[in-house]
Amino acid sequence: MGIPRGALAVAAILTFGSTPLPAQQVTGTPGSPGATTTITGKQLPSPPSKFGGVVKEKASESTPWWAPRVVPPKGAPNVLLIMTDDQGFGAPSTFGGVIPTPSMDRIAKAGLRYTNFHSTSLCSPTRAALITGRNHHSVGYGVVGEIATGFPGYDSIIPIEKGTIGTILKENGYATSWFGKDHNTPSYQSSQAGPFHQWPNGMGFEYFYGFVGGDASQWQPNLFRNTTAIYPFLDNPGWNLETAMADEAIQYMKQLKEVAPGKPWLIYYVPGATHAPHHPTPEWIKKVSDMHLFDEGWNKVRQTIFANQKRLGIMPEHAKLTPWPKGLPEWDSLGLEERKLFIKQADIYGAYLAYADHEIGRVIQAVDDLGQLDNTLIIYIGGDNGASAEGMVNGTPNEFTTFNGVPVPVKDQLLWYPFWGSERTFPHFAAGWAWAMDTPFKWVKQVPSHFGGTAQGVVMSWPGHIKDPGGIRRQFHHVIDIVPTILEAAGIAQPDMVNGIEQDPIEGVSMAYTWETVAANAPSTHTTQYFEMLGNRAIYQDGWVAATAPATLPWELSTKTPPDVITGYNWELYNVQEDPTQFDDLAAKMPDKLKQMQDLFYAEAKKYNVLPLDNSTLARWNTPRPSLTAGRGEFTYSGELIGTPASAAPSILNKGYTITAEVVIPQGGAEGMIVTHGGRFGGYGLFLSKGEFGVGRGRVVFLYNLLDLKRTTWEGPELEAGKHTIAFEFKPEATGLGKGGTGILSVDGKEVARNTLEHTTPVTFPEDETFDVGQDTRTGVALLEYRYEPPFKFTGKLNRLTFKLEPEGQTVGKN
Repeated sequence: MGIPRGALAVAAILTFGSTPLPAQQVTGTPGSPGATTTITGKQLPSPPSKFGGVVKEKASESTPWWAPRVVPPKGAPNVLLIMTDDQGFGAPSTFGGVIPTPSMDRIAKAGLRYTNFHSTSLCSPTRAALITGRNHHSVGYGVVGEIATGFPGYDSIIPIEKGTIGTILKENGYATSWFGKDHNTPSYQSSQAGPFHQWPNGMGFEYFYGFVGGDASQWQPNLFRNTTAIYPFLDNPGWNLETAMADEAIQYMKQLKEVAPGKPWLIYYVPGATHAPHHPTPEWIKKVSDMHLFDEGWNKVRQTIFANQKRLGIMPEHAKLTPWPKGLPEWDSLGLEERKLFIKQADIYGAYLAYADHEIGRVIQAVDDLGQLDNTLIIYIGGDNGASAEGMVNGTPNEFTTFNGVPVPVKDQLLWYPFWGSERTFPHFAAGWAWAMDTPFKWVKQVPSHFGGTAQGVVMSWPGHIKDPGGIRRQFHHVIDIVPTILEAAGIAQPDMVNGIEQDPIEGVSMAYTWETVAANAPSTHTTQYFEMLGNRAIYQDGWVAATAPATLPWELSTKTPPDVITGYNWELYNVQEDPTQFDDLAAKMPDKLKQMQDLFYAEAKKYNVLPLDNSTLARWNTPRPSLTAGRGEFTYSGELIGTPASAAPSILNKGYTITAEVVIPQGGAEGMIVTHGGRFGGYGLFLSKGEFGVGRGRVVFLYNLLDLKRTTWEGPELEAGKHTIAFEFKPEATGLGKGGTGILSVDGKEVARNTLEHTTPVTFPEDETFDVGQDTRTGVALLEYRYEPPFKFTGKLNRLTFKLEPEGQTVGKN
């Protein structure tokens, strides 16, 4: 990175670091309660001010003195930093898409559209880079946190020597907050036991309202206020996180305006949309379905988007639409049932994006209504990576089928057709739609080598400072450039020291030089950028890109051994200055240029913790990592415990286990959940049945929910008053992922039910569900038989609950 040779010829253009920071600004009488001061910001927190009063034996003879309150420099703007999820460059109308995004359009008309801005190609890596201004491997996020490994570039720990924009602005007098998705708390630190320094509150964001992890139901999310789990959706039909999150952010701004009207704020606003599950409200489903945006299929939609992009100036006239991939079906080859299902999937996705943009618009309008719009820098990033093909070729009513490697046939998916997008589904669309949403580029989410995985449409406004309203900027930029842009706008320096720890330099460059009208065609100040994800890689320099061709398909989950991570990939070469869609591969024509770029990639990789390269996926998912459960084979609980994430709970996957509950049943019987992990979309539960009209209440039941595809139950007797011991033992018949076996349910030492599972869940239960004892949060594992409504509290007394786990890979066999 850095400024190119020749620099910029326009005197008005300044890059971060070249703008002299203002001198210290003091208001009021020093030592008085109302005095304020800016700070150099080089050391955070700022060293305490020396007492400036006089202390004598008597207070009447002494002079009090107060340290001045730290405030940002005069004119420092509020910052509303918005980023959606898994959106795709060609999805929103602002960048040529067919889905209406009027809120994004509003910011584009008031400011600038950036058409050559890039992410890392995957969720939490982009987010770590965004809030630190450093490359994702530099801050421990070479991959998503769920597959972290024990190398500096991949351990999912943001180092303290690479402080976040939250920390910097907070210590300079900003109010800082985070609303929405937190995919940067390591999964193994996400329990009630902490530690909390890698939660938003520990990373400089004073207020957090959102969910932790890669995705969450928008109807029943794993929602937190700061570090406390909350359940506002219980007994609240129609509640949806997209709306609730906007309400929360608006109230936060209103409160700040009334309590501290002069205090600027940073709001980091990152909704779950449009990552699966696609969960819009019924009103938005109807509104978008009635528009018939997708009826002609993905190939035609792609052509429409590309024509729009040329008409809007998003793509230059000479740009070429990249070819449709051989690995995905053409729309004309599909049958009627496939088309019916896939149109429904796209309608729900389109409704979700339109709904999310609408709620973002409510937040923007609230800024305006509070009289703050002219002093607010708004940055709206369309997605943290390309559109997602993780729904596989045909899509799925339950995303966790994908994560467990289970494709769902179209005829089976049609069972969910009438309520696609509702709380009964956790849906994702077919991969063909992902490719179309990334028009005009090749590839999709997970693929960092091609712009389909990394190109994000960005709009930015700040009235009076961005001086080319409605303009388009084509300079190459990357997500690491957002932090230095904010710091330059605020007149705040990057600190040398945070909490006594020397800080590594920010690796991005400011985009503020693009704000002047004369900068429309200025050369980019971001000259070099590497890309790497899951072994696939690329390098950008001064308008050239060298890239590997993906060796695996993002929409196909395979247990095959991947190719050699160094020698098993073909490299391509593109002049993206002339060929912005990466259409013409020049590798064969320019081998010397390709070799130069390859060497540059490895130099950058060494510099930024990219090594060692690793193209494994399933192996990394299952790799041992620090946790509260590592090495434990027995777990004991008493009473009620809810909201424990998988990383801190006993895992029954791919092993034998015994669950034993010692309970006391009161006179009149009992009902309720004894222990559960998971919910509607996969998991298990041991409970006493609710019964129907008083019949069948208190029956012992163990239920195993295989990804909402098949439920298997073991049924015991109704329990009489008194003490009882309930045990469920599972014995796998073979070693390996997802193997079946025999389950035995016993009550008071007597076997009451025996049943077999042909398959078990191989990789993960739904990550937005938790391990709960004594009740069930969010969704229930039962569907029809033994159905109940959460929280379904256990009305007996649980004296002791024990899990005994056999070592993974140990064959137990049949009894």
